Amino acid sequence: MKTKTRPAKSRAKRTTTKKAQLIRMLSTKAGADVGVISNKLGWQSHTTRAAITGLKKAGYAVSREKEVGKPTRYRIAAAHREAEGAGPLTASKADEAPVTANAG
Repeated sequence: MKTKTRPAKSRAKRTTTKKAQLIRMLSTKAGADVGVISNKLGWQSHTTRAAITGLKKAGYAVSREKEVGKPTRYRIAAAHREAEGAGPLTASKADEAPVTANAG
């Protein structure tokens, strides 16, 4: 019995993930709106908004700006861009207050 051999496919390695591209787009001073991000990454708008929410949950300081007559723009805060490479921002001291159980 003869086995078929498949020709080796050349796979281009992805040098930049979509998450990294999203972070780069949001890290610009102007930020980006959902339509631009969706077109660039080939996502639907609900997927784009979910990815932005995922960045927020991962600790990125994502801000949202809405101007009258223009689409909502999202961007990563300047403080986070300066610390890029150090990972997401940590919680503030107010968020770290101890939680006490009700002793009643």
